[in-house]
Amino acid sequence: MRKGIAISAAAALAATAVLAAPADAAVPRRVPGPDGVTIEIATVNGSGCPEGTAAVAVSDDKEAFTVTYSDYMAVTGGSSSPTEFRKNCQINMKVHVPQGFTYAIASADYRGFAYLQPGATAMERASYYFQGMPQTTAISHTLEGEYIDNWQFTDENDVAQLVYKPCGEERNFNINTELRVFRGSSDPAKTSFISMDSTDGSIQTTYHFAWKTCPPR
Repeated sequence: MRKGIAISAAAALAATAVLAAPADAAVPRRVPGPDGVTIEIATVNGSGCPEGTAAVAVSDDKEAFTVTYSDYMAVTGGSSSPTEFRKNCQINMKVHVPQGFTYAIASADYRGFAYLQPGATAMERASYYFQGMPQTTAISHTLEGEYIDNWQFTDENDVAQLVYKPCGEERNFNINTELRVFRGSSDPAKTSFISMDSTDGSIQTTYHFAWKTCPPR
């Protein structure tokens, strides 16, 4: 008898929760990427991406885009100059999408190579925001020496925290990345570096879209 009462009570609570939840409380409906998406680079600025060293391409399935760097490296120690320990790159882009769709950045995959002496550390940091909007997501990752290998970091945004471009508005999307390497207690005569630029010449950083449909105007 108690078992039946418990089941009935659970069912009643579930029904009450469904009735009480407003329709707008549902997670935004994710949809496949639409055809016709193009990305146009507005500006590329920073010590980590001199002119002609960064390029952007959209994947065939419209679910991601990649930024390729060929000269993005922070260095400390040895004969490096004091300003080389930090490099950054800000890319301002126009993402053109078909009417009725909008997007957010769901995740990003960063790859590179690091050569860190014992006692040295390095950091990769990225922030994402739409022009004119206060919401900014910034995520950092660190490496500790001794480290001589490729590295990969993934930034993931919770579905409930995704920041979508307002429907019907033209707002450029900004990606600001930064690499830093700190000598720490390592031998100052020896070089340490971190690069978003692999040993075979260049590397692709992949950004994954989250799409949703806009309400009818």
